[in-house]
Amino acid sequence: METLQLIKNNQIVIVTFSRPQSLNALNTQVFIDLNLVLDELETDNDIRVVVLTGEGKAFVAGADIAEMKKKSPADALLFSQTGHDTFNRIENFKIPVIAAVNGFALGGGLELALACDFIIASDKAKFSAPEVNLGLIPGFNGTQRLPRAVGTGFAKYMLFTAQMVEALEAKQNQLVQMVVSSEELMDKTLEVAQLICQKGPMAISSVKKAVNFGQLNGIEKGGLFEIKEFSKQFSKQGTEGMTAFLEKRKPNWN
Repeated sequence: METLQLIKNNQIVIVTFSRPQSLNALNTQVFIDLNLVLDELETDNDIRVVVLTGEGKAFVAGADIAEMKKKSPADALLFSQTGHDTFNRIENFKIPVIAAVNGFALGGGLELALACDFIIASDKAKFSAPEVNLGLIPGFNGTQRLPRAVGTGFAKYMLFTAQMVEALEAKQNQLVQMVVSSEELMDKTLEVAQLICQKGPMAISSVKKAVNFGQLNGIEKGGLFEIKEFSKQFSKQGTEGMTAFLEKRKPNWN
């Protein structure tokens, strides 16, 4: 891949954005490569968790301004739609996707992190929605995902002021779920990913689908969706999990 690096660690895949000279900014090629990676991982049934991170001092420092400046309104519409489609794929991916934010997560990088299931951040991580500084607005669903993550008030504060938010403040406002030292970031992220790998894979997938469905459709429809997903677990994996519990052994999910 021209802009991404992939490392498989047993049942975990680490995808690293690798354009350090531009702080891993998102351009057309990044979206092409990222979709190719998602295509590959969708057919890999051995993978249980995906981790996204960045090379160097940035997670992803926004979209590539040099490329965007050349776009017409029609080009910008297509670019925004591509970002929406790609990040929606991440949000609805069949297995958990964790953002390991090592540094700057600005603009499109913040939107990318928000599309993941949750965020583990280095104490050096910084978050911002700086689009209004350029006379723009977020183009990859940031105006929708950010308020759902942190609440309307703090989201508008970030979107209106473009102020940089440090990792601990991001955690206080529920943007980030965990803050660790920069040296511990990947070890801690992989520890959490490994913990998820030990759980029932069908159950994890169903939990993700049910939460996402309820967020979009409300608690009543979400509850009905949960009932159906709950009943689906009473098959091979659910039976194995309950049997293993009663027999006081670890389940065999395969």
